[in-house]
Amino acid sequence: MTSKPVIPIVPAATAADACEGAEAFALMVLGDSMAPEFREGEIIIIEPAGLATDGAYVLAWLGDEWIFRQLARAGDRWELRPLNPAYPAAVIGDLGCVRGVVIQKSRPGRRKETKRYVD
Repeated sequence: MTSKPVIPIVPAATAADACEGAEAFALMVLGDSMAPEFREGEIIIIEPAGLATDGAYVLAWLGDEWIFRQLARAGDRWELRPLNPAYPAAVIGDLGCVRGVVIQKSRPGRRKETKRYVD
């Protein structure tokens, strides 16, 4: 009998800490703060060494928690903005809290529903 490979499911903090190098890793979107572009249950691919630019979707460590938002330039400062207006933006002084850039998303079980965010 052939055994199936086991893929561990771990909290985002554990996954991000384990992949601090240049290896990309996947996370599942939870909640609706990034709707309508990112729906709950979609899988996003994070590139830790990705270039964080104005408008990029990023994973950041902020206030002792991981946060998935869109990076936006606001004058001489930066903001981490949700796409859903029901959630507040977070002002950051610099890009030091940004730990990775979203490079792709996909819906589980739907190979054709994939979108890339970088070339």
